[in-house]
Amino acid sequence: MKTPITLLGLGSMGRALATAWLAAGHPVTVWNRTPGKEPAGAAVAATAAEAVAANRLVVVCLLDDASVESVLASTDLDGRDLVNLTTNTPGEGRVRAEWAVQRGARFLDGGIMVPPAMVATPAGFVLYSGSRESFDEHRAVLSAVARPEFTGDDPGRAALLDVALLSAMTGLFGGIVHAYAVTAGEVPPTEFAPMLAGFLTAMSGVTPQGVGERLASGDHTTGVASTLAMQTAASGTLLRTAGEQGVSTELIEPYLALMERRVAEGHGDEGSSGLVGGLGVTAGG
Repeated sequence: MKTPITLLGLGSMGRALATAWLAAGHPVTVWNRTPGKEPAGAAVAATAAEAVAANRLVVVCLLDDASVESVLASTDLDGRDLVNLTTNTPGEGRVRAEWAVQRGARFLDGGIMVPPAMVATPAGFVLYSGSRESFDEHRAVLSAVARPEFTGDDPGRAALLDVALLSAMTGLFGGIVHAYAVTAGEVPPTEFAPMLAGFLTAMSGVTPQGVGERLASGDHTTGVASTLAMQTAASGTLLRTAGEQGVSTELIEPYLALMERRVAEGHGDEGSSGLVGGLGVTAGG
């Protein structure tokens, strides 16, 4: 018997999740504030309370934490396993976990690290934290939409890692947009794309690992190939080139300014890992 699931929320991600679970043979009961978005084969509940009452495993994928509280306010969560796949902050995840437990539910918070189009593909994974018992019991169900990774008992840990990874992606995309802007009109995008992809792939193989190792050791100077002083000295070229090309530097200037400030504070011999300390937190392990 396939585990039946209740899913609240049928936005782009919710629909992708429901479709994946249905394709895997799980009975799915859905509810959405706006009707008519349910995938074929799903049972449609008239209210959120009716949907929650239908199954023990309840998944929510809504707009934000306030939506989760509002939608679940009139539901009976006693004896339910509540899996929150709504994007939130670590603090919101912890508060929602306590809220759910007080109402008799086991709670898992999740961070979906895949766009809707890649749900149920080998590339995707979802970070979970909270009730280990609930995770272990429902691992097979969760695996139907993406590889599940349990990150710890702290309900806020999945959200923290989710936001950290998305923050890294945001910075990367900012750099990519700037690179295309600088080359616009002179280098065809289709010619530049493979060069950019190859360079970023090569850098991603060493940079995050090296930064992580130095942060863990607390040593930001030993074996550094490109110090902050060297990078800062060269950063003027990036800014002048952007000026020549008529491109705004708003996407890269904050990072360059942080490096310059760190050097001015006497940390020019450090590598990029030392910049973590420049953001107001302890840079060591």
